[in-house]
Amino acid sequence: MKRLSLLFTLLALTFVSSSAFAQFTQSQMVDEWTRAKAYTKAYLDALPADGYGFKPTPEIRSFAGQMLHLADANYFFTATISGKPSPMGQKSVEKSVDPTKEATTKAVMDSYDFVISSLQAMTPAQMQETVSLEGHSVSKSGGFGKAFEHQTHHRGQTTIYLRLKGVTPPGEQLF
Repeated sequence: MKRLSLLFTLLALTFVSSSAFAQFTQSQMVDEWTRAKAYTKAYLDALPADGYGFKPTPEIRSFAGQMLHLADANYFFTATISGKPSPMGQKSVEKSVDPTKEATTKAVMDSYDFVISSLQAMTPAQMQETVSLEGHSVSKSGGFGKAFEHQTHHRGQTTIYLRLKGVTPPGEQLF
């Protein structure tokens, strides 16, 4: 009985956490993305320029690669959800932007601006429409939640890059 109760509790928590972002108002989503932009900027600022090519192991992305991948996904998710064409067109940020501190920072910040301006331009009714995202039918609001989860995941991965380079990561910015 304890196991069954624990299973139901875990399932409920999973459902709540996966759909929680979709429950935010449009204004709250804009605030969350604005906060995430500032938090990511703090990560970009924390690492010295000579660390942008650093890879903890040869088979994974560099710090710049992680951040540029985050930017690619911001553009992909937002263009798919909003219907607005990506300013990058079909180009990959990760493959086309020079992985320097200056160019990476600009590219990543520009991707957040695209997300935020796209969110601001949508109506509440549009946020409830469904869209196909990676083969799944989700509300546009839910799609922005998945995009938020993705950027959080990749920013979080870079914590170890900073630590391995002797840099203390920025403190958590939940609010």
